[in-house]
Amino acid sequence: MAKAHRIDTDHPDMSRLDDPKLLRSFSYIDGKWTAATDGASLRVTNPADGSEFGEIAALSCDDSAAAIDAAQTAFTGWAALLPQERSTILRRWFELMGEHREDLARIMVLEQGKPISEARGEIDYAAAFIEFYAEEAKRPNIESVTSHLPDAEVEVWREPLGVAALITPWNFPSAMITRKAAAALAAGCTVLVHPSAETPFSALALAELAERAGLPAGVFNVITGYAATIVEPWLNDARVRALSFTGSTEIGKHLYRRSADTVKRLVLELGGHAPFILFADADMDQAVDEAIKAKFATSGQDCLGANRFFVERSVYETFCEKFAARTAMLSVGIGMDDPDIGPLMNEKAVAKQRQHVEDAVKKGARVLTGGKVHQAGDLFFEPTVLSDVPADALIMHEETFGPVAAIAPFDTEEEALARANDTEYGLVAYLHTQDPRRIYRASRALQFGMVAVNRTKVTGAPIPFGGMKQSGVEREGSRLGMEAFTEVKYVCRDWA
Repeated sequence: MAKAHRIDTDHPDMSRLDDPKLLRSFSYIDGKWTAATDGASLRVTNPADGSEFGEIAALSCDDSAAAIDAAQTAFTGWAALLPQERSTILRRWFELMGEHREDLARIMVLEQGKPISEARGEIDYAAAFIEFYAEEAKRPNIESVTSHLPDAEVEVWREPLGVAALITPWNFPSAMITRKAAAALAAGCTVLVHPSAETPFSALALAELAERAGLPAGVFNVITGYAATIVEPWLNDARVRALSFTGSTEIGKHLYRRSADTVKRLVLELGGHAPFILFADADMDQAVDEAIKAKFATSGQDCLGANRFFVERSVYETFCEKFAARTAMLSVGIGMDDPDIGPLMNEKAVAKQRQHVEDAVKKGARVLTGGKVHQAGDLFFEPTVLSDVPADALIMHEETFGPVAAIAPFDTEEEALARANDTEYGLVAYLHTQDPRRIYRASRALQFGMVAVNRTKVTGAPIPFGGMKQSGVEREGSRLGMEAFTEVKYVCRDWA
């Protein structure tokens, strides 16, 4: 038996786990906990202090290719189950996540850094997708077609695609797995999951619970290691029929190109560059509350995070003052202390915050609060508000993915909408106004897959999550999320 990789079980937060068996360091393939054939591993660190949280198996290309064999072998049996049988197993997986909510949240905080209350919220959010698709599994229905031919009987079916590869990010290490996997599994697909090398323990804990729930061997596989190594054989193998990825637009484009040779079904949830548009007639206090949520949830490390704030000139100074004051009050610290803002994921993220702030200031922006690395540590950045940010500043064109807000005034509705749409990203837009006609006009005009009006939270299992333009293709969540992992088959039979 392979030697287990080191996990810091002496850490006070790990020693308090109710179920230490949730901490796994091997990949999970074909129902077995699997080490790399060469014994390779990689370190996982706690972003709050840089300490080593543990090691996980770093599988090779050959190891990853073997996982395809397991998923392909398991596909026939899983797809042949009655939808009700798949539903029962998924339902049990959902229940187990609820029973182990606190442990799952603690693991997430130690490898991802987010405040513990946000981690608990993510576990609830992640579990909700499994619950939703446990029900949706029973309804792979499709519109019937009346025969257009004499003496013919017509049927249209939805059938599972086959093996689906799921590549997930570090910012939502549980929810991005369940949103994809539950939909694919409900449809009858088997899955290969590659979690971020920075947050693998959350994925492996989900695999442990999936096994307990009764998912058959080979149906749900988690392959850990370096992304380029793990994903390469999946891109080349035609048996991998679908690829679902959440991450940067740059990587998404690469996967798009590489998937062409095997004509994979693609589900891509890519970058965001969300505008927050505030008109003078909006409820100012409510708008400030929602702006704080839209910008600083997950320490700003969210593709839904508001990046560009456009405020009507007559209320511009008032909003800037109120928003900056609220931002300055946000607490910063380690996730287990449940602050408002936790650490950023890595040094690259911190460098980007610095770059965007320095560039904006150089071009004439004012720093109303924050603007530098926080005294809490090297990976902590002060929640920051920049006003009078010019249109040519980097932050107005690039996703910041951190706790820096850029504000600029506008004079007309047409100007605000034009500036909001002046981007190749189109994931979500936030709109604040009390005018029902303007709400309709703006909601129609905004080139974004989702529009949040006078609120921030809009996501959830029943809604189609996704963007336009270079923010992605297809949708996750809702019935559309399951349909993305199915093929439509048309059967025409002679009945005469």
